[in-house]
Amino acid sequence: MKRFSSMALLTMVTLLVASPLFAQGEAAAHGGSVQWNVITAGFAMAIASSLCALAQGKAISAACEGLARNPGAAPAIRFALLLGLVLIESLALYTLLIIFLKT
Repeated sequence: MKRFSSMALLTMVTLLVASPLFAQGEAAAHGGSVQWNVITAGFAMAIASSLCALAQGKAISAACEGLARNPGAAPAIRFALLLGLVLIESLALYTLLIIFLKT
């Protein structure tokens, strides 16, 4: 966990330092042929989808363990699992909505 947090911190610092490099004036922004909005939207959707997949796998794993330990609580665990999966999937849907609104 310490390695993950240090890698996340390093990534954030790198992004904060690199962001002024892409700053440009309005006239220079229209002259280039690269559409950064589309590229950034692709990366945002890829990151959101991968995080959703990891979270859904963890939720399903925990629900299966809970069902195996206590089969009598199956309806409550199933309801909590479905509610959690809906909320996790909303991350990807909100990301897609923001992408369509920004581009």
